[in-house]
Amino acid sequence: MTTTRLRSVGSAIALCFGVSACAAKSTTTGGPTPARPAVAVASQPADEPPPHPRPRAALPHRLESSAIDAYTRAELERRGIVGAQLVVVHHGEVVVDIAYGLASLATGASVTQQTPFAIGSITKQFTCAAALLLSQQGKLRMDHRVRRYYPTLTRAADITLDDLGAHLSGYPDYYPLDFLDRRMQAPIEPDELLARYAGGPLDFEPRTRWSYSNTGFVLLGRVIEKVEKAPLAEVLRTRVFGPLGMTNAALISDEVEGMAAGHASFALGDAESIAPEAPGWLHAAGGMVATAGDLARWDLALADGKILGKAAMRALTSPRTLADGRATDYGCGVGLRRSGGESVWSHSGAVSGFLAFNAVVPRTRSAVVLLTNTEGGNPGELHQQILGLVLNADVTVPAVAGQPADAVARQLFEQLQRGELDRAGLGEEFSHFMSASRVQAAAARLRAIQPLEFVITERRERGGMEVSTIRIEHPGGALRALLYRSTDGKVQEFLVLRD
Repeated sequence: MTTTRLRSVGSAIALCFGVSACAAKSTTTGGPTPARPAVAVASQPADEPPPHPRPRAALPHRLESSAIDAYTRAELERRGIVGAQLVVVHHGEVVVDIAYGLASLATGASVTQQTPFAIGSITKQFTCAAALLLSQQGKLRMDHRVRRYYPTLTRAADITLDDLGAHLSGYPDYYPLDFLDRRMQAPIEPDELLARYAGGPLDFEPRTRWSYSNTGFVLLGRVIEKVEKAPLAEVLRTRVFGPLGMTNAALISDEVEGMAAGHASFALGDAESIAPEAPGWLHAAGGMVATAGDLARWDLALADGKILGKAAMRALTSPRTLADGRATDYGCGVGLRRSGGESVWSHSGAVSGFLAFNAVVPRTRSAVVLLTNTEGGNPGELHQQILGLVLNADVTVPAVAGQPADAVARQLFEQLQRGELDRAGLGEEFSHFMSASRVQAAAARLRAIQPLEFVITERRERGGMEVSTIRIEHPGGALRALLYRSTDGKVQEFLVLRD
């Protein structure tokens, strides 16, 4: 690959990709990134102020099942999530498997491990995998031009199937907004959708930009159906879901029995039921349902090379190069990034009433899958926190005597606010560095801040010490602190920084 990396991050897309994207719908992972709720009406009376946010639970310091279970349940409740599933896999073994809350507020049915959730744009990697399976058999090629299958669509002689799966086609996205608009409340046939959104002007010249387009994936799904002369749902069932034991996975055009219902909150209101997209709008771009366990099986199969051959896996998980030499952070239906030295394959999904997050660490055969039936509450942040624990699980951080880092950081911050440091807990050099004049200057600047929460965002080792990065949340925003401690518990550094 040549020159710079193009960050395909931050697209606000209804069928979304990446953590902040769905976080925006909710706020992914990793890789690129979708704010949604718009249909539900807040049940809280208009003249009442919003409730004070519940305090955040303490993030576990390591990948420990019971601690993650307790933290996740507390955070889901704090964030107002109606129902969720979480599966965490480390070195091929399931270490966390949670079913939380209600599948439906209307019926009161509980979420179980077998409850299917809509997974939105996570569907895209399955669509790409189906196309690549056919390419392995010689039934199609990813460099085939669209005109071979849909000759009347715009620039059909120039746009390839790979362009569709890599978001390089230039076809306008039919689902760019973060609410269910009037168009999508009426059924549509996929070919009618394509004529409407792939039959007009392009947004840009093919392969000159990366821009998220659900339209391209509906087209890729329809090509698969034409080649196989069978519905995409059947292709996936026989070629992927059945062989992998994904017993609750399906590509659907309507709700299925036992499926979780979608919910959303509006303007800080309580979650309420929300209508799904009408049949035909999601298809190969975001029409799958599955459980977190189903996706974990898929993740391990990808990591183990059980679905696709080596060439097809490279096509699925390699960044594309644009016409000007920039590289994207996206393969075919899969977001790509590196974190802590590890490759991470990820995608998020957002359809009406649901947010979903999936990330795979192929080298360690690890994965984190979080599915929710509530728009809002930023569950993508929770997914990233747990993914961080997985990525750091094999990193050796020294054991330190004394209290956890977040508690020590709070004590030090409060001491600085008072202008009085307990020097018995400081290392010799740091105590010398923190002169009386520095402490008084810090007190003058920090005294007015009212910290609400101290959240550990990273732990690592440096120079034989535990190094913790801590986010200090306060009404005016957030600060960042670095805390270095030797194994005897002495504080060797504590710096408060702008976040």
